[in-house]
Amino acid sequence: MFRSAALRLTGWYLAIIMIISLIFSVSLYYVSSEDLGRNVNRQIGYFNNLIGPDEAGDYGALRQRQLNEDLSHLKANLIVFNLLVLLGGGAASYWLARRTLDPIEEALNIQARFASDASHELRTPLTAIQTENEVALRDKSLSKSQAIGLLKSNLEEIGKLKALSEGLLRLAGRQGGAARGPVSVRDITAAAVQRYLKVADKQQITISDKTSDFNVLGDRDSLTELTAILIDNALKYSHDGSEIVISSFQRGKLGVLEVEDHGIGIKRADLPHIFDRFFRADSSRHKDGADGYGLGLAIAKNIVDAHSGHIEVSSTPGKKTVFKVFLPSS
Repeated sequence: MFRSAALRLTGWYLAIIMIISLIFSVSLYYVSSEDLGRNVNRQIGYFNNLIGPDEAGDYGALRQRQLNEDLSHLKANLIVFNLLVLLGGGAASYWLARRTLDPIEEALNIQARFASDASHELRTPLTAIQTENEVALRDKSLSKSQAIGLLKSNLEEIGKLKALSEGLLRLAGRQGGAARGPVSVRDITAAAVQRYLKVADKQQITISDKTSDFNVLGDRDSLTELTAILIDNALKYSHDGSEIVISSFQRGKLGVLEVEDHGIGIKRADLPHIFDRFFRADSSRHKDGADGYGLGLAIAKNIVDAHSGHIEVSSTPGKKTVFKVFLPSS
């Protein structure tokens, strides 16, 4: 589809180029022939007053032949010029057409992959609910306790669907820019840490908030969610009894927020993909009980991009992982 579209667009670009080139060539030929003709007639008139009629006639014929030769050379040069414009313009038009369509093709491919991945993720809990209910309906001796267990299982799957749909909505809702103002790094860190204290206590993980207080330019709620995502990710992949360290510092005109965990780590081959939507590393990356849909870090990167910042990650498998978020200082 895009190849044929590129060819059609190339045709339109080339047609415009050739029309301009032909108009220029015809105009140049017309103006040049008029000027050359006037010069020849002026020379012939001048020499007619200096030489005899016979010699004047020969001179006029000679100058007319020279004029015709000059016009033929001009015409040939313009034809060669237009052929070069046709070849060069064709190549340039195709390059420009591909450059124009490539972002659209990439966006459509991303959308198609997103729809496919979302459909796959939605299908899993829906299939589980459908299978459990079908089995229960066929069981004529289904007891009350079994029915209660089935309902609990269905509620768990519905919770997963809700979490997935909310993640998709948050991801889609980050396309626009949020209102920005000075935001205290210590305030957003404290708010994010508060959300996960119970989870950390249950896993016997210590969250050490060592942030220094300075302001960055952004939206408070979005940056709190960003920090919470990074803490949640660190908790999922930290060893029980380990420590998560949150720190911050300023580097020039940027504020840097750093979240470090001492856990499973990330394989080098997975690092370029961890911010992709629905990406989850292989099972060796996952700790028991660590689940999710691979949307958290994609949402985090989306928030960072919306704040004109950037996010980096480094990891030593089996030892630690460090996320660094760079945001404009206010």
